[in-house]
Amino acid sequence: MEVAMMSEPQRRTAPVAPLSRGDQNGNPPGIGLWSLLQEDLLTHDNNYCEQGVWALAVHRFGNWRMGIRWKLFRAPMTLVYRFLFRFVEWTCGITLPYTVRVGRRVRIWHHSGMIFHARSIGNDVHLRHNTTFGVARTGQNDMIPVIEDGADIGCNVCVLGNVRVGSGATIGAGSVVLHDVPADAVAVGVPARVLPKRGVIQGTCQ
Repeated sequence: MEVAMMSEPQRRTAPVAPLSRGDQNGNPPGIGLWSLLQEDLLTHDNNYCEQGVWALAVHRFGNWRMGIRWKLFRAPMTLVYRFLFRFVEWTCGITLPYTVRVGRRVRIWHHSGMIFHARSIGNDVHLRHNTTFGVARTGQNDMIPVIEDGADIGCNVCVLGNVRVGSGATIGAGSVVLHDVPADAVAVGVPARVLPKRGVIQGTCQ
């Protein structure tokens, strides 16, 4: 059964696939590095001063270097990537490891306090400051979130554990997501709960 088609209890009891080892180029297929960087810049209103542009550029570069077959030529690129990764952490407050699969047209609206340890972040996702994606408990390093296409994540949001934020879902500011959020749903609160829509409960994340 496809993971996206499983119910949350089924998915939570299913074996967790190993995380990316970072030994391959994980950039979106069908687009080169330069075109990808230009698209990221356009997504950020062509503003070179946006810290999100820097964070994504370093992330894309970190993946691109893994496409270099000869380790001798890749080694200096790895040194450059590691320096730039720390530079972005120190100056922008954004932690985005290259092992996280990041889609196209992702917009990082603000900076500082942003930690994106996710299994994947889809296309057209919006991210804001003080956002944390990561583990819910110590020792569960492979239990990290999936953020699907078009998700809109508010300020000060935590998405923790082996959860899935569905396509087009909106997470309100200050929410803590510990369970799946259905596609196109709006979830708010601590812990996050799905709001009713048009008089019908969209689902539950409790």
